[in-house]
Amino acid sequence: MTYQSIALFCGSARGENPNIAADAVTFGRAMVQKGLTLYYGGGSIGIMGVVADTMMENGGTVIGVSPEFFKMGPVLADNITEMIYVKTMSERKQLLEKRADAFVIFPGGFGTMDELFEVITDAQLGLHKKPVVVYNAEGYYDHLKALLEHFTEEGFLRPFHKNLLCFADSVDGIFEAIDKYENTNSESWLSKIKH
Repeated sequence: MTYQSIALFCGSARGENPNIAADAVTFGRAMVQKGLTLYYGGGSIGIMGVVADTMMENGGTVIGVSPEFFKMGPVLADNITEMIYVKTMSERKQLLEKRADAFVIFPGGFGTMDELFEVITDAQLGLHKKPVVVYNAEGYYDHLKALLEHFTEEGFLRPFHKNLLCFADSVDGIFEAIDKYENTNSESWLSKIKH
């Protein structure tokens, strides 16, 4: 697939495992080498800050999208290519989904899960057909994979919807998953819910 930009959803903390921050540096460098634009939440802290700083240090293009209520705080990046302000967190997610060609999820917490589940639900509903790739750094998302299997076994998640979400075990694997992505949604299912 041809793509020019990626929206990154990830933690505003670095976490306890230093290898994840190291992978964030590798990811940022790869983004620049591939000539890809990064869309993200605009933060200067945590994993998101690591990726943004790495890209800016290497001549990349980084576009942040932030709710206006963060303007007065110390958490926003002041060294990125462009910062777009919106009113709400919901508007932020909608703009990131509209602008980016693909979505990558690094380790994170509540906010990261909120972003992931909104973008994958929109894929399920046929509102976009863009790749969604979860970076399972050192097994961080093994429990999420097991939960999705449980949803499927219990009949609450159809297999063709579960397969809309890809998992990668390496930084190179993230880009391979995007390159090979095929939307598995069912057109017959979509026709039943959308008239």
